[in-house]
Amino acid sequence: MVLVEAFMEILERPTIGAVFVEIMMFLGPVWIAFLLGITVGWIWKPKWASWKNCKFDFSAPSSPTALAPSPSKGLELTEPRIFHSSKARTPSFGSYADAGSEIEQFDSGSSQLNTLAITDEDLQLLWHLVERKDGGPPWKHMMDRSTPNMSYQAWQRDLETGPPQYCSRTVYEDATPELLRDFFWDDEFRVKWDDMLVHAETIEECPTTGTMIVHWVRKFPFFCSDREYIFGRRIWESGRSYYCVTKGVPCPTIPRKDKPRRVDLYYSSWLIQAAESRKGNGQLTACEVLLFHYEDMGIPWEIAKFGVRQGMWGAVRKIERGLRSYQKSRASNAKISHCALMAQVNTKIDPEYLKSTDGDDESSGTEVQVSPAKPVGNINIPKLLIIGGALVVACSLDRGIIPKALLFNVAKRFGNIGKRASPRA
Repeated sequence: MVLVEAFMEILERPTIGAVFVEIMMFLGPVWIAFLLGITVGWIWKPKWASWKNCKFDFSAPSSPTALAPSPSKGLELTEPRIFHSSKARTPSFGSYADAGSEIEQFDSGSSQLNTLAITDEDLQLLWHLVERKDGGPPWKHMMDRSTPNMSYQAWQRDLETGPPQYCSRTVYEDATPELLRDFFWDDEFRVKWDDMLVHAETIEECPTTGTMIVHWVRKFPFFCSDREYIFGRRIWESGRSYYCVTKGVPCPTIPRKDKPRRVDLYYSSWLIQAAESRKGNGQLTACEVLLFHYEDMGIPWEIAKFGVRQGMWGAVRKIERGLRSYQKSRASNAKISHCALMAQVNTKIDPEYLKSTDGDDESSGTEVQVSPAKPVGNINIPKLLIIGGALVVACSLDRGIIPKALLFNVAKRFGNIGKRASPRA
């Protein structure tokens, strides 16, 4: 009652300005303590915050899919190449004719490539994801957006253990699979359009299979430290379809640091293939990219899901702008970067090969929901807190039915912000 009386005294001030100043002074210490608690909690994590079912467990969980690769054959080690966005240099340019000679010149040493690099098992996993035969939970629709030169759809699903998984289908008009293949591999060009990539370095590579071990540092928002990625990547070619596999691998040669924080659990792979244009001419002048992605960034997964949903469309548009810029650069007969040359070193496979690896396994296909599913029986904690807070304030003020109705209306509107922000299917 003492707090209620103090609050009522504040509301009796003669002017609105005086009421506002008093309220700020009244709530100021609370907000300071709240922000200080968030900061301390973010930096310091006690040992007890590692319960199995607790959201405070920031340790890397087991992978949601079986990604246990077999040891790969001995491959060539090459001299690292480093690219920085803060000091982006202009890459050298040339033609396709120089591809083979450049790779041979770049191969200047010998060592064992990371034994946990990309193997045929990773290719089989990607194929199962593409064919919806991975046996995972249903995909829930997230987004369906388009521009005159691109269409985009996205899905998301949660596993019992592991971070949220994402699947997307992007169709780019007037683009070829070979262009998209080189574009996604080209770190030298990426630092020009991807402002989140602050460092890119090729640690090792194999000129025979095209396997690469890559070191990235990506910039995160101000309240998070930058993130460090060390991943292997490799491409398989089946006709004009390209299976591109990228996943995190251990690298003892690069010591772990507090900052940037290393992301150990990382998977981002896609299928690139020709697609029919939306122009209705029946020509395969468009290119389809099916992406499967998940990573444990070291932040609570619900917060990560919210951030992904809010920033997804902006990131997709940025990728398209980078692609069109890359397209113009290649059309000007510019020399291809070394990273793009490595993208052309593929392992060729027969289209029937992957089907034959299924054996007698006839697992049911993974369900894909067309529209966002409404949660049944789940409690929306943020909305409950907002409406509950409005209830407490309204009952405390006790100034009649109009203030209470107004507060409940505002609370409901805030509670529905996330629902309205998601694009309609």
